[in-house]
Parts: sequence; structure tokens; C-alpha cells
Amino acid sequence: MIMFKPLALAVLMALTSTAWAGEADVVDAKINKTSSETYRISVSVLHADSGWDHYANSWEVLDQNGTVLGTRVLLHPHENEQPFTRSLSGVKIPKGTSKITIRAHDLVHEFGGKTLTLSLHD
Repeated sequence: MIMFKPLALAVLMALTSTAWAGEADVVDAKINKTSSETYRISVSVLHADSGWDHYANSWEVLDQNGTVLGTRVLLHPHENEQPFTRSLSGVKIPKGTSKITIRAHDLVHEFGGKTLTLSLHD
């Protein structure tokens, strides 16, 4: 049987619970044109938020070249609301852009979860 000292056990438990939440995944998104150049984008993110040390804290909209067109900052954990949906208005998407990709970010893993790509239709 392996015995851990109390401090070592506490550190091990903290590291395990922080990593357990995994990466933030984009599970749905909707785009609505609000003017000739701007859009409102609603994004659903799934992440096992585990408090202030590990939660999905933003999502980004990128064009097909990887240029960030908009960022929605998430100010608090959503431990009891999964998946959760938040919107970003006023996103300018340049003419000629045929697709956008949305990716989510969390405090531990940064980017790396599932992304979602949407085709734009004029």
C-alpha cells in the first residue's frame, strides 16, 4: 500500500482535479448578419468547469487564415450550466471570407478542444 504525506496528497489531489476538467469544446454556433459588415455570433461551449482555477474563460472567431475577428471573454465559471451559450455582437467579417472557425479557451489547457467551422452565405 502506498502512503502519502498529507501535503503531498493535497497537491496531488489539486493537480488531478484541475486537469480533470479537460479542454473546452465548441459544441454549437449560430451566426446572424446584423448589417452589411457585422454579425452576431452565438456559441455553445462544453467544459467541466471546476471553479476559478479551471474554467472556460473565452472563445474566439477566426477567419480561414487564422486571423482573430472577435473574442468573447467569459468572466466566471459555469459549473452548473453546461453546455452554456453566450453571444458576441458587432463582429466584422471581411468580404470574401467564406468560412469562420470558432475555438474555446480554458485557463489550464488554453486552446485545443473541439472547434466548429461555419460556412458564410450572403
